[in-house]
Amino acid sequence: MPPDPRAPRRTELLVLAGLPRDTTERIAGLLLADPGTVVVGHDLRDVATGLVRRRVRTSSTDTRTDVRLAHGCVSCTLREDLLPGLLRHAGTAARVVLHLDPVLEPEQVCWALAHVLADTPDGGRAVVTDVLDLRGVVTAVDSPRWLDDATGDAELDDRDVGRLPDDERTVAQVVTGQAEFADLLVLGGTAPGWTLARTHAALARLAPTARRATLAAVAADPGLLALHDLPADARRGRVDDVHAPLLRGAPPLDEDCGLALHVFTARRPFHPERLHEAIDVLLDGVVRTRGRVWLATRPADVLWLESAGGGLQIGHAGSWLADTGPDVWEAADPQRVALAAAGWDERFGDRAQDVVVLSDGARSEPIDAALHAALLTDDELAGGPDSWAALPDPFGWWHTDPCDTTAAHAPAPNRSDRGGHR
Repeated sequence: MPPDPRAPRRTELLVLAGLPRDTTERIAGLLLADPGTVVVGHDLRDVATGLVRRRVRTSSTDTRTDVRLAHGCVSCTLREDLLPGLLRHAGTAARVVLHLDPVLEPEQVCWALAHVLADTPDGGRAVVTDVLDLRGVVTAVDSPRWLDDATGDAELDDRDVGRLPDDERTVAQVVTGQAEFADLLVLGGTAPGWTLARTHAALARLAPTARRATLAAVAADPGLLALHDLPADARRGRVDDVHAPLLRGAPPLDEDCGLALHVFTARRPFHPERLHEAIDVLLDGVVRTRGRVWLATRPADVLWLESAGGGLQIGHAGSWLADTGPDVWEAADPQRVALAAAGWDERFGDRAQDVVVLSDGARSEPIDAALHAALLTDDELAGGPDSWAALPDPFGWWHTDPCDTTAAHAPAPNRSDRGGHR
């Protein structure tokens, strides 16, 4: 049913993300030129001490407030201050811009906007996206250095952005996560033509549904930032299920400027120890790896593999539909059920390896060969699940690579548990 044209228009909500402070500040300034806009941001550099600095701006005001939290974490900032603060602007502003701290990735924040109940001004409770109209995510990209950042192993401490408590992400993980969730990528700074061409080739494959524009272009036409005319397949802040198609938005599969997508699929489990040895192939000459993994030692578990630059994580992300009851099927996303049924294997059900690699110089043949060699052999496969269960498994419940021998096997939240402390 189309919306009632007589109904009051909901306050729009934009999320602004990006590591380069100068570019996000310039974008915020362009949006503030509209008198109906409010920009809300939180400086998290001292969040570990329980102190967050809130900033609320309009075209004529700039209010800064120190907020003390019971616990110094991002989740508490969201629940106790940010989400209720956004709801206070509903109906009083035409547009609210949520200006994220440079180290935040918009995916986790957008999940909270759509799932976490927050206090409303009238004493009730509501989910932000039920009250505000989330139009999408604008991400700032530092043109001269983005691709180097995305393929490197620099730590956040190497940048003037601070670090969240217990945060072990690299710069690569932050900038790729910010870019791939965008609806509009705004490229700031100047760079040589070859650098720009390679950056555009990477972004076209990493975030194929996102539009790209230079900072100069949005300065000339700030209306581009409103995200009013995005295509039907735009993200608009929606978080994909772990079983969603990995090639979202039909990105180009051909190589361009050394950037290329490689797809690996298989219908037999990985040998855990051999996979552990093989994953180094995903850390050299690779921008991003994402995918679902099936280990022989864990027949019920879907594992999610994700890499950016020189860092990789693999951890629990749910269960396969195989060997579950009808209640699980009924509760599952219809698209997932349809895809599982279409590719159902008589022996293994919906279990499969599905991995997509965005490479920068790495060739597909060595990647494919290394991952194929990590699968169970025919003889191992014939041994059956009882023999697979006895295989050595170096991954633990959650694993990072390169390995940290003191913490590699420490438990971590399920990837779908987006409300946990970070």
